[in-house]
Amino acid sequence: MEPTRRTVVAGAVAATAIGVADLVGGPSAQAFGSGGLLSPTPVPTNQVPALRYGSRGPSVTALQQRLNALGYWVGPANGTFGLLTRQGVWALQKAAGLTRTGILTPATHSALARGVRPVPRTRTGTVLEIDKGRQLLLVVVGGRLRYALNTSTGGGFWYRSGSGLARATTPTGHFSIYSRYTAGWQNGVLGAMWRPTYFYRGWAIHGSSEVPPYPASHGCARVRPDAMDMLYAGGWVPVGRSVYVYE
Repeated sequence: MEPTRRTVVAGAVAATAIGVADLVGGPSAQAFGSGGLLSPTPVPTNQVPALRYGSRGPSVTALQQRLNALGYWVGPANGTFGLLTRQGVWALQKAAGLTRTGILTPATHSALARGVRPVPRTRTGTVLEIDKGRQLLLVVVGGRLRYALNTSTGGGFWYRSGSGLARATTPTGHFSIYSRYTAGWQNGVLGAMWRPTYFYRGWAIHGSSEVPPYPASHGCARVRPDAMDMLYAGGWVPVGRSVYVYE
């Protein structure tokens, strides 16, 4: 791995806007392809509906397809703005440096249309990058982004550990996964973890029912349980996988 500092830029996905029909519930102009949704006419940002948790319909399906195309994995595009879709919107907002509302605001729509994606720091190999500064978990293959997931790392608070106190921090550096618990929920002294993959002492990447858009964990990198299942199913978290944690 050869870490290098970079900034957020528009990704390889074509910078095309979501069409009017897709965001107001009409028939879509064209389906999503590898380059994103092709639309004959860009939508003025002041006409974009504020899709949010609980929204339903074709406009949500279009949003989910676009997020998935950019690597902000939200599961199947089912037309329901649920927890996973909100995670994807948070991840996009983090990559674009926007306020983390979880709502398709005009600024978020603009970032979505431009194809904003975080640029990995590693250049070779398959690596899990944990960007503590932006609170993103990146799956990177040969320097190219495959997935960008919302994560929540150490919240910086003090908590009781044994007979003393410990600080909720996530260590930085180069590590590798050395152990996994594949059966489901693993109950520890600090709470339950879904299918944790340990990369340094007791620190792990694991599924959690609570993954806010800010640092809140005791030190592990949290993702949604569905996202953890996706990482397992895709073979992204085997023992030996490189993990690079940075600010």
